[in-house]
Amino acid sequence: MINLNCLRGGNGLLPKDFPQLLNDTFLRAARGEDTEHVPVWCMRQAGRYLPEFRKTREGRDFFDTCRSPEACCELTLQPLRRFPFDAAIIFSDILVIPQALGMNVQMVAGKGPTFPEPLKEPEDLQQLQAKVDVSKELDYVFKAITLTRHKIEGKVPLIGFSGAPWTLMSYMIEGGGSNTHSKAKRWLYRHPEASHMLLKMLTDVIVQYLLGQVAAGAQALQVFESHAGILGPVEFKEFSLPYLRDIARRVKDKLKEAGEDIPMIVFAKDAHYALEDLSQSHYEVVGLDWTIDPQSARERTGGKVSLQGNMDPCALYAPKERISQIVKKMLEGFGKKGYIANLGHGLYPDMDPENVGAFVDAVHQHSKQMGAQI
Repeated sequence: MINLNCLRGGNGLLPKDFPQLLNDTFLRAARGEDTEHVPVWCMRQAGRYLPEFRKTREGRDFFDTCRSPEACCELTLQPLRRFPFDAAIIFSDILVIPQALGMNVQMVAGKGPTFPEPLKEPEDLQQLQAKVDVSKELDYVFKAITLTRHKIEGKVPLIGFSGAPWTLMSYMIEGGGSNTHSKAKRWLYRHPEASHMLLKMLTDVIVQYLLGQVAAGAQALQVFESHAGILGPVEFKEFSLPYLRDIARRVKDKLKEAGEDIPMIVFAKDAHYALEDLSQSHYEVVGLDWTIDPQSARERTGGKVSLQGNMDPCALYAPKERISQIVKKMLEGFGKKGYIANLGHGLYPDMDPENVGAFVDAVHQHSKQMGAQI
């Protein structure tokens, strides 16, 4: 595990002597413990739907922002000033890992993340850094986490995160976003050995990255397998699931040695077929997208894990009264225990902040009433 004494946050702050946590509802729910209300946070809750986010980011390169601990801290805290979320997630991006491996990644306006020189053939793997000094290459993320833990003043827990190996691999080969991911899947079918080599390389970096985030102050971790649904069940079991399990197992083993108990969340979007496997993959929480029925998810995961999700983000375009009704039905489907309310994917840039607030308030209000009725 990364040495705590090597990490300093912005303003020279060390990852220790953090303020006492005042609201641990999210952490208790992640561990399946009783809570007074259902905790709630939103993927991409620090984002372009907030005018203050756009103002902070104005005229600044996206990845330059990611490399500024002060900017990341400010963007992470902005939604907490507006809404009573039960957790914060550090502002960063999953593609900092390909950058750490030596790849050039740019955020192009109107296009999104772009790799000017994506991986085309297995020989291109030789151009990647064989061994990544995570504490050096990604120190800006660790500094952002430490600074934010201090500045958040114990209000809510801070979540760290990483992209999963297959999702990162697909970006690195496609060169950006894709509807078919045909270039990346071509590798899986034509170059399985090279594919596993790359996935293992990414897994090793991710493990060190997540451990570094905990050392810096992260109180929970989420692994995003955003492109899980591009794979079928057979390919998922070969090229995604083993690495998701390996990440959780290795991180847990190291944390156990250090006396740390950090809940981990896996979010494999569109992987309906894998719920049973995901519930036995060493994660405390399985995140769900909006296409999965809550009661079915409960039955299929058999109480082995807590669940997180899964309201359709587009439901936030509805009137506030309708949002409240949708939330109530969602809560009734999941039940109160071992559940973290969230969206089935991230917030969109054109969403009304007031409707986000209505979502958060509805979760708290309805779940407290559920408790009173028991």
